Amino acid sequence: MGRSYMVTGGAGFIGSNFIRYVLEHEPDATVTNLDLLTYAGVKATVDELDADDRHTFVHGDIGDAALVDELMDGADVVVHFAAESHVDRSIEGPSVFLETNVVGTGVLIDAAHRHGVPRFVHVSTDEVYGSIAEGFAPEDAVLDPSSPYSASKASSDLLVRSYAVTFGYDAIVTRCTNNYGPYQFPEKVIPLFVTNLLKGRKVPLYGEGLNERDWLYVTDHCSALHLLVDAGKGGEIYNIGADNQLPNIELTRHILAALGHDESMIEKVKDRPGHDLRYAVDSSKIRALGWEPAHPFDENLAATIEWYRSREDWWRPLEEARK
Repeated sequence: MGRSYMVTGGAGFIGSNFIRYVLEHEPDATVTNLDLLTYAGVKATVDELDADDRHTFVHGDIGDAALVDELMDGADVVVHFAAESHVDRSIEGPSVFLETNVVGTGVLIDAAHRHGVPRFVHVSTDEVYGSIAEGFAPEDAVLDPSSPYSASKASSDLLVRSYAVTFGYDAIVTRCTNNYGPYQFPEKVIPLFVTNLLKGRKVPLYGEGLNERDWLYVTDHCSALHLLVDAGKGGEIYNIGADNQLPNIELTRHILAALGHDESMIEKVKDRPGHDLRYAVDSSKIRALGWEPAHPFDENLAATIEWYRSREDWWRPLEEARK
């Protein structure tokens, strides 16, 4: 009998890719996928996952204590992706970020602890460290979040860690850099720019595009999380990064060139309030466990662009729904 996974947010970008990864690499595993299908949870993604009878979708809220308690019974692993995750949305309306990212995480970790689930993986973000002027943030760096989103994630990280410290519960926290790849909701920068260009629209670049991010292909993130299910040490934090820092203007030029456009398709827009200049994490801790990114940026950015070009059936309906 294989492991029973409970994955939250599995209709979203990283969560759905992780479910695919687990089902590919653990033939006997089963996955219960709890997702509220808010704007970034895509029913078409769930329908694709449901083609595998090892996947069970549950439409529900991680803040629903009774539902979570029911689903937690018998789980071997919880991998918690569900979160409100868009910085601009958190600036416009922070309250839902606090409700989902902090209170919802509290409901999950408490139920997992009470049910004795052997492993809880809380998937967080490098944004909790704030802007790193130089060098790379280690796991014990001071948290310095700049947006309501990153502050809510930092709060949830500390809450999960408290269960490890107070109760000795086998929970770990991961903090990953920016992901790219298929099935990413088209408000994030890469799919937004690609889909805009496919529709003949300009791309909105914040300021001068000097903000720097580390780009990790989503499958590499999934392989890191899968490794930590077994090899991670309870109570620990693990950074996950590609060491592939790139200013947004250079990322934009890559996308423009791949789709046959020049910089006349850039529309510079007013910068986001509190926009962190640079994110960078020290991933040596997880690399010591044998993990390395396996997907080169240029090659897989091209593959990602091609995915969006060939999968208008997936993203076009999302565009229509937002109108």
